Amino acid sequence: MKILSTKKLKPNQRDLLLGAGLSVVDYDAISIRFLDSKIPSEVKNAIFTSQNGVKSFLKNLKTDSLSLNKEVLGMKVLCVGQKTKTLLEENGLKVTKKAKNSAELAQFIVKNHQNETFHYFCGSERRDELPNILKEAKINFFETKTYKTTLNPRKFDQKWDGILFFSPSGLKSYVSKNSVSNAIAICIGPTTADAAKKYFKNVVIANSTSVESVIAKTVKTLK
Repeated sequence: MKILSTKKLKPNQRDLLLGAGLSVVDYDAISIRFLDSKIPSEVKNAIFTSQNGVKSFLKNLKTDSLSLNKEVLGMKVLCVGQKTKTLLEENGLKVTKKAKNSAELAQFIVKNHQNETFHYFCGSERRDELPNILKEAKINFFETKTYKTTLNPRKFDQKWDGILFFSPSGLKSYVSKNSVSNAIAICIGPTTADAAKKYFKNVVIANSTSVESVIAKTVKTLK
């Protein structure tokens, strides 16, 4: 069984696949560059839908000579995914709501925070669900692009039994140069899976949003 990962794996992660008797090729289908973004001095409600959004936010806080003062520590943070939540909390930020995906988070905001203002820290390739839902509900929000996603398309001649996808952008990068054949798409979450279903007949979703969970789902699916 031949596996392609659209994200470079750590040695221990590769070993999990190799130990299951799978051959592995990995590469980075996308690259991330943090942008120099001005963090507003007053943010009462912050939205993060990725770890990269958090990392860039923290980097820009330091660049602006702003520390995690009482105001920043006191803001309400809403996020998507357990890994994003963990990263926020490790840096002293309080998460008041964690959702499985951006659409679910947007619907929560519409239902529970109709009259509040939000700041959304996101990437250049962010999906439209959350902004569109908030706009339609006339929720007041500001959007700050904190990182840029660049596609790194690469053509592969060989056929794969399984392809690991970790974001819609990674999927977009892969299909721009390759046919999908009969490969199974193993996706990190429902948002990536929804994008994969446009190209792949067979799509499975990891049990949680971690690389290890994607690997576990790959082994279970293909062995």
